[in-house]
Amino acid sequence: MEISRTRPSLFGDIAHGLGFWTDRSAVHEAAAQGKALQLQQLIQGGAAVNIVAVDSITPLHEACIQGQTLCVQLLLDAGAQVDARNIDGSTPLCDACAAGSLECVKLLIQRGASVNPPLFTFTPLHEACMGGNSDCVQLMVDVGALTEAYDSHFGTPLHVSCARQHVECAKVLLIAGANVNAAKFHETALHYAAKVKNVDLIKILIEFGGNIHAVDNLGKKPINYTRPGSPSNICLEFYENTPLSLLQICRLALRKLLGRRASDSVSKLGLPNCIIRYLLHQPPPEPDLDYH
Repeated sequence: MEISRTRPSLFGDIAHGLGFWTDRSAVHEAAAQGKALQLQQLIQGGAAVNIVAVDSITPLHEACIQGQTLCVQLLLDAGAQVDARNIDGSTPLCDACAAGSLECVKLLIQRGASVNPPLFTFTPLHEACMGGNSDCVQLMVDVGALTEAYDSHFGTPLHVSCARQHVECAKVLLIAGANVNAAKFHETALHYAAKVKNVDLIKILIEFGGNIHAVDNLGKKPINYTRPGSPSNICLEFYENTPLSLLQICRLALRKLLGRRASDSVSKLGLPNCIIRYLLHQPPPEPDLDYH
């Protein structure tokens, strides 16, 4: 979508309401390059910290996408809008999560950044999962990010983690209570894991109750996206032909009953950590992937 200076985007007009547009300013450049002293001098000289480039990007966006924590702090101290949106609707928190800058993420949250931005589908949590930044994923979950947030193109954060093969991000989401069988056009995360042929993802999804018999809008199960005889195919075939043990069924029922943050709920019972892990995280039987 082409943006003219005389007709700003709807996102920019609503989010910023600043009434002026420019190319990248000196403030943008200093923020992006981490030139804190120069940025401070510009601010002290009266430079506008919320000045918006033609793509609706503010200096705060620039600082966050580059992980420039000190510049982020200077901009926020000077009145930068913490939830400003660029032309794509992304906030600085989205950019910090995408960059994997944990310190920037913490600072933005401390300054009131919206963890679940309204009227926006691709959330900061999606961005953290897209970048494979599991520390940011954990922090976002801890402060209340919605694990079921849905984007019409990418699906849930779990879909994104699996599509990008970020196993640790998927694990964080699942332990936090993400719906393992959430569907995007009937495609589950297990379909995604099968498509990318990632055995580790397949195992952890099944451990947390992934439905190996789920059918997508093309009538295909996850195994239908694997090559016969491949490790991912053998893995899925094993689980299709091996009934869950009573112990695993009990674990899944316990997670479903306790809901989000099942580990935290069980820990309140005062059980030792080894018992908690045994109750909730013991994986199902391992398939033999030696197909030679």
